[in-house]
Amino acid sequence: MQHFEVAVPRETLSSVLIVDDHPLYSDALASALGGVFAECRVEKAGSLSAALKVLEAGFDPDLVMFDLMLPDVNGISGFVTLRAHVPDIPILVISSMTSHVLVASLMKEGAAGFLPKDTSAGDIQTVLGEIAAGRKYVPKDYRQARAEAAPADLLENIHPKLAALTPQQQKVMKLICEGKPNKQIAYELDLAEATVKAHITALLRRLGVSNRTQAALMVEAAHAQAMETSEEPEAISFLCR
Repeated sequence: MQHFEVAVPRETLSSVLIVDDHPLYSDALASALGGVFAECRVEKAGSLSAALKVLEAGFDPDLVMFDLMLPDVNGISGFVTLRAHVPDIPILVISSMTSHVLVASLMKEGAAGFLPKDTSAGDIQTVLGEIAAGRKYVPKDYRQARAEAAPADLLENIHPKLAALTPQQQKVMKLICEGKPNKQIAYELDLAEATVKAHITALLRRLGVSNRTQAALMVEAAHAQAMETSEEPEAISFLCR
């Protein structure tokens, strides 16, 4: 990645956590950061679990730069978990996975922005200035994402009962589908285990099923139908992992 110098914005980033399992790309991002914020402290992590350890050790970044394709996550569950642990810290997703459906989902989940991994260093530096100023950023080509792009909307249209789930219940349901026990769900969503149990009881009632297995089968069937009707089945498959 070629390095470019850009004007330093009035707002600054004093610390950033880069979460990417490719050391060369992490170094390139750190270099791009240094071109805008010379005094910025950078910490790096190659997995979600490593990132959480850095945060739990007391590192309090102004920004997290996050790759979706990590060795210990499925789909966007890693982003959702990180978002729950640092709800007040902006997360800029930089990924080789690019589609309108993916971008729409990430922004709906609270991302501060999205950049394809082939974005030039100069453009990354410009976007960092936007994020430092408190603004969100999505490339122009992705700003007019179709209303039907979000997979949650597709699933809700196919199975109306899924629309009755609250956003938090949807996150719990996603982790249930990954086979996570209550204790792990509580950790990943930064909730009390009793709260997780209450969410599960409520979502089972809303879906009209009696156990986790039936709920997971309902979601799996909705995913399959969503893939059949979507113009971006690869992205739907990734998001539904």
